[in-house]
Amino acid sequence: MSQNQQQKPKPVTIKSGVQSSDVTLQAASEDIWDKKYRLKDKEGNAVDQNVADTYKRVAKALSEVEDKDKREFWSNRFTWALANGAIPAGRIMSNAGAKEHKPATSTINCTVSGVIPDSMDGILSMVKEAGLTLKAGCGIGYEFSTLRPKGAYVSGAGAYTSGPLSFMDIYDKMCFTVSSAGGRRGAQMGTFDISHPDVADFIKAKREDGRLRQFNLSCLITRDFMEAVKSDADWDLVFPATADELADDAMRIVFKRVANPPSNATKDDQGLTACRVYQTIKARRLWDVIMSSTYDYAEPGFILIDEVNDLNNNWFCEDIRATNPCGEQPLPPYGACLLGSVNLTKFVREPFTEQAYFDWDAYREVVGVFTRMLDNVVDINGLPLEKQREAILSKRRHGMGFLGLGSTLTMLREKYGSETSLEFTQKIAYEMAKTGFEVGLQLAEEKGAAPIMDEDFEITADIMSKRPQLAKDGIKIGDKLKGRVLWSKYSNYMQKFAASGDQDLLDALEEKGCRFTHHSSIAPTGTISLSLANNASNGIEPSFAHHYARNVIREGKKSKEKVDVFSYELLAYREMINADAMPFSQEEGSKLPDYFISADAVTPTQHVDIQAAAQTWVDSSISKTANVPTDFPYEEFKDIYMYAFDKGLKGCTTFRFNPEVFQGVLVKEVDLENTTYKFTLEDGTIVEAKGNEEIEYDGEMHSAANLFDALKEGYYGKF
Repeated sequence: MSQNQQQKPKPVTIKSGVQSSDVTLQAASEDIWDKKYRLKDKEGNAVDQNVADTYKRVAKALSEVEDKDKREFWSNRFTWALANGAIPAGRIMSNAGAKEHKPATSTINCTVSGVIPDSMDGILSMVKEAGLTLKAGCGIGYEFSTLRPKGAYVSGAGAYTSGPLSFMDIYDKMCFTVSSAGGRRGAQMGTFDISHPDVADFIKAKREDGRLRQFNLSCLITRDFMEAVKSDADWDLVFPATADELADDAMRIVFKRVANPPSNATKDDQGLTACRVYQTIKARRLWDVIMSSTYDYAEPGFILIDEVNDLNNNWFCEDIRATNPCGEQPLPPYGACLLGSVNLTKFVREPFTEQAYFDWDAYREVVGVFTRMLDNVVDINGLPLEKQREAILSKRRHGMGFLGLGSTLTMLREKYGSETSLEFTQKIAYEMAKTGFEVGLQLAEEKGAAPIMDEDFEITADIMSKRPQLAKDGIKIGDKLKGRVLWSKYSNYMQKFAASGDQDLLDALEEKGCRFTHHSSIAPTGTISLSLANNASNGIEPSFAHHYARNVIREGKKSKEKVDVFSYELLAYREMINADAMPFSQEEGSKLPDYFISADAVTPTQHVDIQAAAQTWVDSSISKTANVPTDFPYEEFKDIYMYAFDKGLKGCTTFRFNPEVFQGVLVKEVDLENTTYKFTLEDGTIVEAKGNEEIEYDGEMHSAANLFDALKEGYYGKF
């Protein structure tokens, strides 16, 4: 790892015998493991006596998928991988091997709903399916722009519809009511097309206190919309036209591609759907609505849906319109995917010294074993719906990512966002991808490829239009090709391996197929980072801060609880180098080296550049948040998403602490100390207090900020 030559840190020496794996687990980390991942019986008695027991339970459960004579071997290998940086996602850690105590739970984090039909029966049937999915412990995403706009006439009811947002409220209340398994609240993503007539209402929905708080929200942005913004062009807001609207000469009708049109929609000979134009506005005006809402409320997010579909390995048989709750898994209707992350801090040798380096051989070995382990999760998926089970078994999607990137860069004495950090990030993603598909090939030879690989797919005009190379290769409409050929030879993502000199791997995958269609995805890893990785930085992020508060839900507590936490790299530096080191120079003790930086010290463009470096080799997507300070200028802020578009990202989100709205999960002490909250209690008492002050109310102690949030948002006493 090269050093930053501008301000070369002073040489340091690691205390004898101390390595990163020896850093003492902080209290908050142990507490989260105990509450979320430690298996307990129905009386609350611990089945897992320690973290090592949790690892053994998970490893044994996943090894049971192997042939009987190989189970002990793989159980030991999986246990080794877990102890050396492999961290399956929370649903796996909680539920694998727990069937005796939690029989109705799933090991799958990510799902997407079936298409929501534009009918009352269809909407409510999907609510039921979503409730069952959330009850099993899975997150779920939906596209709501299949529903007709507010004020549209419903002939069967002889009335006018209240619109998609009103039905989203039903899903929101259902999610709040249905507690996910293992004590986790449900997580949902709502996506919405940028050309839907109600898109402005969707963008502004969270400005209403307490509304849609069980949702993350993202707009489905298209390239033509972005070009319209750049050129200050007009933008049509449309929805598929009814027969009556088509017959009305006063209605303006346009034909465009609609992903999931109503069953009675009218199409032309190009497959385009007839749509009524409800309104025409300036694209830049709508863009400003998005950016101002994102600045104030951190939502909606930004999904470049064209990029998602163009780079989808299953481009020939899927049309993606939604993602899992955090956006790292774009999935087709009823799609499902498992998650897991590799803790990068485990591979730093001689941290904080001039000799610091990353152990690539150890990293590749853990990724290889972890790939097999995650593939076994598919077979014990526990998904509640038959269509979900069919989807995951036919495609066997994986979502392996990494966590601790920010902490690792700090331990290597490199600043997050520097040119060298971008190169390192891209190599981390490449080595994970290449190793994963090498193992996927081996598993296909040993156990069989994902069923979709051996299916015959007829070449349609739509498939041909997406890949002109097919015609150049002599393929005609009506011909049939194996899934593995369309997947490997004609996937825009997989062909990157040819450019990187891995043609032999591609040729073997085309011939034999792969055990899974997708391998990589970078999740936010919030609680697994805090617990099992001792608060190494989340996913691809830098550390939020080196000393901050985390707001957690406690069963039976009336508001969220503020928990004090420290970054992993700070703990490691104190334990290995300087026991008196503190995050800030004004505190007692010495100041940290200048390569210790936190999220809001990284510029928005650096956040995007890091994401772009990883996205090159991530075949699903990345959950990434560009954190900016509260006083970050709006004029600079509003260019972040345009920069992300120009860099070819699949999506982007931002976060700015806004005390007038709600705080988020992670909060810096300085923000709480600098914010005064004023609110009225039920008995009429007016409270005015700093955000970090403790207030006794209703028999409990609350931080002023969390009590304010709970009362304002309407969830006080409902956990």
